[in-house]
Amino acid sequence: MADPTVLPGGDHHERRWQALAGICLAAAVVWLAFADFAVVIPTVAAEIPVTLTQLQLANNAFGLTTGVLVLAAGRLCDAYGRRRMLELGILGMGVSSLLVVLVPGYPGLLLSRALMGCAAAFVLPATLALIPAMFSPHEQARAFGAWMGITWIGEAAGPAVGGALTPLFGWRSVFWVVLPLGLAALWLVRRSVLVESRDPDASRHVDVPGLLTSGASFFCLIYGCMVGQERGFVDPVTLGLLGAAVLLGTAFVLLQQRVAEPLFDFVLFSYPSFRGALLANTVMSIVFTGVVFLLAVYFQDVERFSVFTTGLLLFPVTLSILAFIPVGGRFESRRGPRLPVMTGLVLLGAGALIMGALGHGAGFPLVVMGQVVAGAGLGLMSIPMSRALVAGPPLRLAGTASGMFKVSSMLGGAFGVAVFSAAQRYFEDDVAVDVARAVGLSEEDARTLPNALTESTLTDRLLSGVSPATKEVIKTVLRDAQETGTGQAIWLAGLVAVASALALPLFWRPYRARGTE
Repeated sequence: MADPTVLPGGDHHERRWQALAGICLAAAVVWLAFADFAVVIPTVAAEIPVTLTQLQLANNAFGLTTGVLVLAAGRLCDAYGRRRMLELGILGMGVSSLLVVLVPGYPGLLLSRALMGCAAAFVLPATLALIPAMFSPHEQARAFGAWMGITWIGEAAGPAVGGALTPLFGWRSVFWVVLPLGLAALWLVRRSVLVESRDPDASRHVDVPGLLTSGASFFCLIYGCMVGQERGFVDPVTLGLLGAAVLLGTAFVLLQQRVAEPLFDFVLFSYPSFRGALLANTVMSIVFTGVVFLLAVYFQDVERFSVFTTGLLLFPVTLSILAFIPVGGRFESRRGPRLPVMTGLVLLGAGALIMGALGHGAGFPLVVMGQVVAGAGLGLMSIPMSRALVAGPPLRLAGTASGMFKVSSMLGGAFGVAVFSAAQRYFEDDVAVDVARAVGLSEEDARTLPNALTESTLTDRLLSGVSPATKEVIKTVLRDAQETGTGQAIWLAGLVAVASALALPLFWRPYRARGTE
């Protein structure tokens, strides 16, 4: 890659720390927008008559579009300039956040989340790629560490921010907050990023067939899991979506081996550090995002806590992550990256197993304790895992490796919400369906009821023909079933994390220097 060019205006090192603040703020806005919607889902359901599956689709639209586009966006950043693409991405997120107001109802919500994700796909690779252009090698570790810590703050604090804004300004404020934060990041970037970093030899070609097949495959997989919650996993529609995901995924792999400039270079999987760290990051994203989503809905829909209280209850994990990130860095310097990553996954799983002990008030100390344990695991593994992802492959593949890091984070999060919500529905009993049938609801309405949040306009509409006393009985049955399903789904998430930690040595041999594995 050619050296970055310096725009007129002076030494490109002059304002590097101010520039880093703008870069980190832009990345934090992406992860904040990714994470803050889950906590307002019950509030949205109280206003818009939609099912939980539809709300999950809106929640996952951000991560799905970002994850699918980020590799192609990274290539365009290389070709057209990282600063330029970063500025366009920030502006795109801000404009997209306004669509939830301009387009009313559920379509505006879904469109806004999806377009914000498209814009975020340009922000993430540009922010990372600008750091080497502005910092000397001995300063880059500090700069990357700051980027990692601030982005974790953005994601982990998302529910707390959403919980604080919603009582004051309504649930749409979790979209609007992107605009002032994005403008602040844009001002800092334009004022202080004095270097336009690009690769003049980079190809402007984008593997469109690969992009379409991979995107369609991930959509069918994630949406198939969501449809399975409503229709069951042996339903022809569900099986068709999951089967299409397999076929499209196979087509993507075959296409990547035949095109001159593939979207993803599968030679990366020949490096054990990349395989192991990518697996760990994917599992971490699946488990963490899925558990936070389940808890955010549970606290409000079952325990009837306010959105503000829910945000506070989900905040301990943020503090724990921040406390253990530096510990993970020191752990890695002494023992290499594999052991802290395995330890982190075990602690994440142990925290989820503790949090699964939910139960009408008595379980909340355990939920907080579980967050502290899980946060310790996330903090321990963050820096060792991110470094290991690019430590094994040669430098020419480092950009693609870091791109896959972001892909696995976003798509893993979207998949975690879908699969553990499906697990929650599987573990729930169907007593509510039987009661609904008994009081005269149609078969279709009785089957829809468990997929509607208890305190939602959809539930009130479905139960509009029954007496208030009967309605409250049905809602109590729904809450009891949701409590059981949520606890068991979180336990399943914990077991997945622990099992992955134990299996990690099969994919990841002990760390060795770049290019020697």
